[in-house]
Parts: sequence; structure tokens; C-alpha cells
Amino acid sequence: MSVADWTTIDQPQDIRLVVADMDGTLLDEHGRIPEGFWDMLARLRARGVEFVPASGRQYATLRNMFASKASEVLDGGELSYIAENGNVVAVDGKVVEVHGVDLGITRRTIDMVNASVSAGEYDMGLVICGLNTAYVQRTDTPFLDEVGKYYAALKIVDDLRKVLDFAVEPDDYVPGEEIILKLAILDFGSSEQMTNNKLAHVRNDYQVVVSGQHWVDIMNPATDKKQGVEALQRALGVTPAQTAVFGDYLNDLLMLEAGDWSFAMSNGHPDLRAAARYLAPSNASRGVLKVVDRLID
Repeated sequence: MSVADWTTIDQPQDIRLVVADMDGTLLDEHGRIPEGFWDMLARLRARGVEFVPASGRQYATLRNMFASKASEVLDGGELSYIAENGNVVAVDGKVVEVHGVDLGITRRTIDMVNASVSAGEYDMGLVICGLNTAYVQRTDTPFLDEVGKYYAALKIVDDLRKVLDFAVEPDDYVPGEEIILKLAILDFGSSEQMTNNKLAHVRNDYQVVVSGQHWVDIMNPATDKKQGVEALQRALGVTPAQTAVFGDYLNDLLMLEAGDWSFAMSNGHPDLRAAARYLAPSNASRGVLKVVDRLID
């Protein structure tokens, strides 16, 4: 498919759902909500259009970023979210879908990361992403500073294997218990290189998604942002033809298939730019806001 420039869209479209990745997509080059976003959100809601952040970030982190101001703009209403790369889907403040990984892959990943770090192979650390909170055992400042950007609810434990004592298998999950949504590895080198060297075999049974230059996620094989968008479409009664999706990195690749109006940011990964229907301006140029204004008029 040949990608077209967003400026070739010459008239408003019947859009009812806008889904945007966060880092490198909606957020500006400083990682902040861009100027003009809240005015855009108010205009969208007034026209019956749902705007949904979709991120590898934790649900608690997304709510911390948006909920207070969104409530003011939306007259007490809440945003919907796709969190943890699709493992948590919330509609108007209510979690409607939860997916997770089993304790076996969690144990194997803990052991792999610990052994690799002990051997001096990679400078990395593991985040066990639970529904209630995230867990880490690495405590140095650079690691915690980077992890803290994405996990507002974070608990430090002396041994990640202790999480296995109280977390439940996905099939046994009931609300209130802890389930492991995904495993996120922060590699201060190249996450793609580490993934190819250490996680190639994991792809046989799990979804391995490089979500950034330094991040890789291990997830349930049936879960991704695309599934999250489809869950929202079902809940909201929206079709793919009424859906616009925006992304910049490989964890957004499948999500583009869920909306007929798919946009890759100009600063995005080459594979994403090749897969999208349209090319949007960069996140530093407030690309999502510009395109949405064109789509919605």
C-alpha cells in the first residue's frame, strides 16, 4: 500500500473514534500533552467523537496524565483508554477487558534477565506489570527514572520471584486479585538487538513487541493494541470506517489495521510508515491535532 500525505484529505469524514499512541505520536518532543489538546478534546466530545489514548503505559499512569483535566473538559466524564499495549481496555472509567501472561513465562523471563545482567551481557531490568501495580527489583536512579515515566503505581521488591507467590494465572483471575498483564524489559542499549538475541524463541508462544528504542514487551499472543481498538469499537458501536488511528512505532503496527483511517507519524518507524494509509506530521509539529482538525473540520 502506498502511503499518501495527510493533506490529500480534502473534506471532513464521518469519524466517531480517534485512537492515538502516546510517546512519539500524541505527546510532543518533550513528552508533554501538546498545546491545543484540551480544546480539541472538547470539540470532539461536542461532536460525539471519542478520543482514546493507546499506550504501553500503565492504566494508572494514563489516568494520572489525563483524568483530572479531562473531567473538567468533559463535564465530569472520563476518557476511555487502551493501556499496557492492549492488555487493559477501559471505557468511560470502567475496565471492560483484561488480558495477561502466565506465571511460567514470567519465571523464565525473571531468570533470563537476572542471568544476563549477572554475566554482563546487557544493561537491562525487568518490570512485571500487574493490574494493581508494577513490580521491579532494580533500584538504581537511571532505571527508576525511566520506569517512572510509564508506571505511576510502582512497587520495589527485593526479588521479583516473590510476585509469583500471590499473582494468579490469567484463567483464574477474578476482580481484586493480581494478574500479570505483561513483562516489560528496559534495555539501555538496543531493545531490538537484545530481542533478537534473547527472545527469538519466546515468539513461538508469546507476542514479543519492541515498543521503543529501549523497551520490549512480552504479552499474551492474542493481545495487542488492535484488539484494544476492536474492543472499543464493539463497546461504542463504531465501525472501522469511522475510526482513525495514529502511531509511530512497531507496537502500533497491528493497530493500524483496526481503522480505515490509519496514520503513521513522519517521525515513525519505517515499517509503520510503509503500512499506514496516510503520513501525518511529526509529534513535534502537533501532527495528531492537525490531522484530527482536517478529519473533523
